[in-house]
Amino acid sequence: MYNTIERDNVYIKQLLDFISSAYNLEPIFITPAKRGYFGETWRLYTANKSYFLKLDYSNLHKDIYKNSFHIIQHLNDYGVDFISRIIKTQQGELSSCFDSAVIGIFDWIDGENIQDERTKIPEYQMLAKVYTVPTKELSIPRENFSTESADLFFAQCEKLNSDSADKTATQILELFKHNQDKINHHAERLKLFSERCKTDTSDFYITHGDAGGNIIMNSENFYIVDWDDPILAPPERDAWFCLYWDWAMDTFNKEMQKNSINYTLHPERLAYYCYHMFFWYMTEHLETYFEIGNRGGDMHEKLIDYFSGWIEEELKFADTIK
Repeated sequence: MYNTIERDNVYIKQLLDFISSAYNLEPIFITPAKRGYFGETWRLYTANKSYFLKLDYSNLHKDIYKNSFHIIQHLNDYGVDFISRIIKTQQGELSSCFDSAVIGIFDWIDGENIQDERTKIPEYQMLAKVYTVPTKELSIPRENFSTESADLFFAQCEKLNSDSADKTATQILELFKHNQDKINHHAERLKLFSERCKTDTSDFYITHGDAGGNIIMNSENFYIVDWDDPILAPPERDAWFCLYWDWAMDTFNKEMQKNSINYTLHPERLAYYCYHMFFWYMTEHLETYFEIGNRGGDMHEKLIDYFSGWIEEELKFADTIK
């Protein structure tokens, strides 16, 4: 989304000069990299190889992004080789700051960002291996099964109401009004499964949160990238995207068993994440709108597509869970 900002040669030179002074790299040039929703992403070229560069300017995500680096390094240290390797600064830091943004530099992974049935089994195999990584004494946020995503959404609606003179804000509010029954239903279901899930905080592992949308396929090799928001949570945080595919849930369970993880996906946790993420994605869209307006594309149109898009199948399945 933030890649839509036009950067002139002055900015690019300042960025390259900063990288040259802060890292043990000799950058030659950069080109935009179309990877990731949040953040400004570039492919950084040196004489010998290229790297992935991500700058996060978002007030909502900056701290989350910065706090993710030590977890990525932890996975690297335990031999997880299907994620990006962090390039440290000259002072040995995992990240740095430039122009109010948090910067991360990683090895570049060649390949295509794909999400379809071909990638599902490799995705589950990789996630199951991540779940075997020890988490003792690791500083990492922990799932609390709250209703915060819905609470934030309704607070954002109030903020839109206060800006009723803005055309886009009015259009978005009208869209929400048109879908009010659906929104209220999902909020009630989220509250229901939040209360059920809060009673059990066992079987937590390092989870990605959006692995399916961040698979890089390179020939026969697969990678999971964009580990911006890892938290300790149950596997359902990664598995809910395939709720309506019986074979997919069965495969997910089998891959965990193959890695000696004695766990089977819980329907109530799958339902919780489905309703939670319904609101979470909307809050991300709205936060982007509050920060940069329609610079990243017509937000009203994006939300129209969201209400009739991919998440509908998951929600229909979640509605069958009692």
